[in-house]
Amino acid sequence: MKIQDFLKRKNIVFSLKRYGIDAMSAMAQGLFCTLLVGTILNTLGNEFGIGIFTKELVTIGGKGFTIGSLASAMVGPAMAVAIGYALQAPGMVMFTLAPVGYATNALGGAGGPLAVLIVAIIAAEAGKAVSKETKVDILVTPLVTLLVGVGIAYLVAGPIGAAASWIGNAIMWATELKPFLMGMIVAVLVGMALTLPISSAAICAALGLTGLAGGAAVAGCCAQMVGFAVLSFRENRWGGVVSQGIGTSMLQMGNIIKNPKIWLPVILTSMITGPVATCLFHLEMNGAAINSGMGTCGLCGPIGVWTGWSATGHIATAMDWAGLALVCIVLPAVLCWLLGILFRKIAWIKEGDLKLD
Repeated sequence: MKIQDFLKRKNIVFSLKRYGIDAMSAMAQGLFCTLLVGTILNTLGNEFGIGIFTKELVTIGGKGFTIGSLASAMVGPAMAVAIGYALQAPGMVMFTLAPVGYATNALGGAGGPLAVLIVAIIAAEAGKAVSKETKVDILVTPLVTLLVGVGIAYLVAGPIGAAASWIGNAIMWATELKPFLMGMIVAVLVGMALTLPISSAAICAALGLTGLAGGAAVAGCCAQMVGFAVLSFRENRWGGVVSQGIGTSMLQMGNIIKNPKIWLPVILTSMITGPVATCLFHLEMNGAAINSGMGTCGLCGPIGVWTGWSATGHIATAMDWAGLALVCIVLPAVLCWLLGILFRKIAWIKEGDLKLD
């Protein structure tokens, strides 16, 4: 009972929601604000010759950094601090998570985001446990947070990163081998993760999901967001188009719980657009892996494909642009509109089922 009282007093809650939803979603925001924004700025600078985005403003250790590359370099600290914020860590714990995140992301390699998620949670909870427990809190709290975090990172970040990278590579290999089947599976699962109260972006980032599998993930996420925006237009009009099509399809989660059948049109759409992306247009995500799980949120999915073209030196053809538009916008809109008519006709979707509060 004393342990329970202590954990309650320290706001340490061992739950799937806090670690699997709150912390993971916050980690995705940290990724977005650094790696993703940095990649976008670099691409804009290189593609359109915007001097402020291509100029090396800072030199560290003999290496020059642009605004975008500076942002990208801070991805580890940003993820860790965001996780600390989600866990409601005290200030000194949260600030000390910056070097923990930097070290963990570097040690984790391609699977760094997953390593940061696990290590930052442990370090944050350890820091919270000792926070304000001694008269020298200003020393004890950051020392414990730092030593626990970096120590665990040194031991496990490499293996965690390697495991995440292996899983991601296996998914990408399977998608290359069986593009139709895996295109469908990846599109459906990642798309559903985007609408569920978990972070599809963080999952894609943790697994390093790029290439053809990343393209399928983009297709599935866009199907969810554009699909719900069109499907619910009768109830939510243009406000719903913006909030769901550029914001998040997660807004429909409450309605899905009330009537799960409203999810079927967008799931069926992703089952179609996934294979179309992989088999017909060979759509690949060669930008940052987080883009694979973003869909049309801020247009990050399509932008990620575009930045991938730039990063790999690929000169986009008219077919590439047509495929991107069809997979991300046109097909989800048309298919969900048609399926919506059918589902309303057979009364699987009734008036008001898709209404947002």
